[in-house]
Amino acid sequence: MNRKFKFENGRFYYYGNQSPQMTFLGLLAAKWLILTVAVLAAAILIENIEVSGFFAALLAAAAIGFLNMFFKPILLILTLPINIMSLGLFTIVINALLLRMASGMIGDAFNVVGFWSTIFGAIVISVVNWFLTMVVADTTKPGYMRRPRGPGGSRTRPGPGPDAEPGPKSDETIDLSKKGDRWE
Repeated sequence: MNRKFKFENGRFYYYGNQSPQMTFLGLLAAKWLILTVAVLAAAILIENIEVSGFFAALLAAAAIGFLNMFFKPILLILTLPINIMSLGLFTIVINALLLRMASGMIGDAFNVVGFWSTIFGAIVISVVNWFLTMVVADTTKPGYMRRPRGPGGSRTRPGPGPDAEPGPKSDETIDLSKKGDRWE
């Protein structure tokens, strides 16, 4: 199995002979570990969040992932009016509710006590999870790779990596050149 990972521009990129869909389990494990690190970071930074060990953090991350997958979309739809009125800030309360539910599912190994600890824990977990997920490229979509923002702040089109050889130009490409003050 020939897998190549390359770290470029602050992100990991996958170049390999295997199709990107084959790395789904690897990506799932990476996201699970990222959420585990986020739970541990919240336990370190906030005093009323207690995790008994790494295995408990793994269970908490699995519970949070399960709740986010099945209950969060329903809660977001049910609370859409208040979420719109609060400009999306009510999502933090939903994340805190799911964190509290995960704490109840796990028991004494993962314990969250207090309203503000739950709110701040949800914020810390969300920020750490977002930051670490930015590093891991999503390789489940064929031909998709996260790239840095191009000129003007727009993302470049999904496609082959930076080492790919240029192919023939398609009819969708418009070549422009600047002549004087205008583009032709």
